[in-house]
Amino acid sequence: MINKKVRTRFAPSPTGYLHIGGLRTALYGYLFAKKNGGDFILRIEDTDTTRYVDGSVRIIYDTLRDSGIMYDEGPDVGGDYGPYVQSERKAIYTEYAKKLVELGGAYYCFCTPERVASLKDEEGNVRYDKHCLKLSKEEVDKKLAAGEPYVIRQNVPTSGAGSYHDLVYGDISVDYKDIEDGILIKSDGMPTYNFANVIDDHLMGITHVIRGTEYLSSTPKYNLMYDAFGWERPVYIHLPPIMKDAQHKLSKRNGDASYEDFVNKGFVKEAIVNYIALLGWNPKTNVEKMTLKELVENFSLEGINKSPAIFDETKMKWLSGEYIKEMNEEEFKAHALKFLKKSKAFGKYDTDKLLALVRTRIQTFGEIPEKLDFLEEFGKYDTELFVNEKQKSSLDTAKTLLPQIKAALEKTGEWNNSALFDALVKFSSDSGIKKQAVLWIARIAITGKSATAGGATEIAELIGKEETLKRIDFSLSLL
Repeated sequence: MINKKVRTRFAPSPTGYLHIGGLRTALYGYLFAKKNGGDFILRIEDTDTTRYVDGSVRIIYDTLRDSGIMYDEGPDVGGDYGPYVQSERKAIYTEYAKKLVELGGAYYCFCTPERVASLKDEEGNVRYDKHCLKLSKEEVDKKLAAGEPYVIRQNVPTSGAGSYHDLVYGDISVDYKDIEDGILIKSDGMPTYNFANVIDDHLMGITHVIRGTEYLSSTPKYNLMYDAFGWERPVYIHLPPIMKDAQHKLSKRNGDASYEDFVNKGFVKEAIVNYIALLGWNPKTNVEKMTLKELVENFSLEGINKSPAIFDETKMKWLSGEYIKEMNEEEFKAHALKFLKKSKAFGKYDTDKLLALVRTRIQTFGEIPEKLDFLEEFGKYDTELFVNEKQKSSLDTAKTLLPQIKAALEKTGEWNNSALFDALVKFSSDSGIKKQAVLWIARIAITGKSATAGGATEIAELIGKEETLKRIDFSLSLL
């Protein structure tokens, strides 16, 4: 076990928006580092130029900061172990690749792409046959001097097994015969991930490597390089996959939602981070809602599950709603305004009253426009909405009561929620009609919907006397 200051890293590839799985990896790295008084490092792994997406690096910076996952070192904040962008470290990789060749852990390969392709088996898999390992030093030097194109391949043993301990999955062993002599340095001089991550993790003093289970089987080839250089291996912590259902992994390549997607949908940012933390980790308490500070305090590797986690957007939505409930008025308004402005009702009604209408009735801010659409989209609707056995309402009762409800509202001295509500309650009492039926019929008549943000009298106050009475008349015309 490594006995030094904890240093973890998040090393994303700049290939677009930050996927939920990637954000969880970053979050766990951050939580573990901070829980143990350590440092959290951001490194950009951009050696695969074919997948690079313009603007992705900025997205990574912004997403981490926006979610509260602040890194101690990184490309845009500096540090003692930079550069923190792999494409800026090419000379470093070249130096260590040559050393690894000298140590026998790698070799030059001059095979043409055509020859390599010819090694395909019946299933279409290509496995290199160590052809160039047999070249003498003189032959290699001659080819290098002649400027022949080459790659540098790892020299993996042909027998035995690579074993290591993972803090989540326990002891892991992979037969070397199942590991190919993969390319470490490409023909353009750029490293592959398989080489660069080892060099960078060592030189940057990374003590604990936290990443997904897809690397469980490839870790032995990384360990071969650590051992060849005589370096201490890091501690490995592999995380279970996040699934969209029992059969399918959540994946950026499959178009699954990113952190930014959920922010744009109006989920509370703290709720997103909170929920992601619970995908694969059990805090061993009944408390589900935790701030980032509380997550740090409660985080432990013992709580990480081996089984895949199922992403449940409904559960995250509930959590977002809990955060909304706890916001003060000023905070709520600051978050809600962006989405309120997307509503057709914005600017036509009092902003504070609109927000009060939805305040306790949403789980995400993105629901606001939909919750208020009835204010501007009132028109012909299905009168069967008046029929509600629970509320003791029918088409006949609606037809009978609506003129009386209109009259009761019309006579109200002050046009506000309290006065209007009292007027309908009094009408209910005087007529012997259940209050629920009166309020139900009134709501349908002025909204054309069975469920709305706000009750009948709240909405009546908002749209005003003239519009309320006009809508009741229209509803009567439908009956």
